[in-house]
Amino acid sequence: MGFDVANDTLSKVSDEMNTIQEQKIIFVGGKGGVGKSTSSAALALSYAQSGYNTLVVSTDPAHNLGDIFHQPLSHEKKQLSEHLWGIEIDSETETKRYMNQVKDNLKGFVKSKMVEEVHRQIDLASASPGAEEAALFDRLITILIEEQKQFDKIIFDTAPTGHTIRLLTLPELMNIWIDGMLEKRQKTNENYTQLLNDGEPVDDPIYDILQQRKEKFSLARDVILDTERTGFVFVLIPERLPIIETKHAIKQLEQHNLHVRNLIVNKVLPEEADGQFLEKRRQIEVNYLKSIDEQFKDQAVLKVPLYKEDISDLGRLNVFADQLTSLNKTHA
Repeated sequence: MGFDVANDTLSKVSDEMNTIQEQKIIFVGGKGGVGKSTSSAALALSYAQSGYNTLVVSTDPAHNLGDIFHQPLSHEKKQLSEHLWGIEIDSETETKRYMNQVKDNLKGFVKSKMVEEVHRQIDLASASPGAEEAALFDRLITILIEEQKQFDKIIFDTAPTGHTIRLLTLPELMNIWIDGMLEKRQKTNENYTQLLNDGEPVDDPIYDILQQRKEKFSLARDVILDTERTGFVFVLIPERLPIIETKHAIKQLEQHNLHVRNLIVNKVLPEEADGQFLEKRRQIEVNYLKSIDEQFKDQAVLKVPLYKEDISDLGRLNVFADQLTSLNKTHA
């Protein structure tokens, strides 16, 4: 790979990415095929090389992290190198686990002769729209809450843009849904109390479970909205559709008080790239780069050159991560 990045480019990279140096949790998103997973892996490796205990997590059903590191990853964290661990959240595994948890929560509330039918309905629900995302988000929340104590940095390599938006906005949507469920359960309990006419509140384990879920979602929302703790990086390339998609995504996230402050513009043609074909591409690219600078004035824009070869092995990723290490403050 052509890793001869100019010194002034690295200097600019350092200045523009300073905003995420102190943040503990970083979500990396973007359109499919723009180098999102590679950027996540390199960023995580650079943090690890700076001495931070780092966890990189893939929420993308089309996992690439394991391929990038040339190591099999699963839903349980695995050490990849010194200070670096990885997880690939498997949607099928998490959906099964999530639905089994629902079944466990219903134990004692369903008559024995109806258990089989209720379980069948739950299994059918696992294939319904949103079930997989709910399961993925449940696992993401667990990682956000539990792994913060173990790691200095957590990098989330998310699925393509639309999926990322739904995933990140789920805390707000789920809180609204749970509030409605809690209100209904509370009214039902009040009616039972009146019917019993003894003034004693009715024990309702389902209400307690919903309340616990609400607290869990609220905690996750607090973490995601905390700009001192959590940052968002979008990756794009200097082409029309990725620019449009990124612009729309930023606007959608802002509606939920989620602010993208950093962009990585990947695969920018380097000055040393020659030939008539590449020169023509460069002329077109100049206009796209100008458009990016004009449209994303509220974001720090990091431009990364197109390399001669793919980042196809750990050696090349290490070289790229070495360059990114200069962006991170040395961990004391």
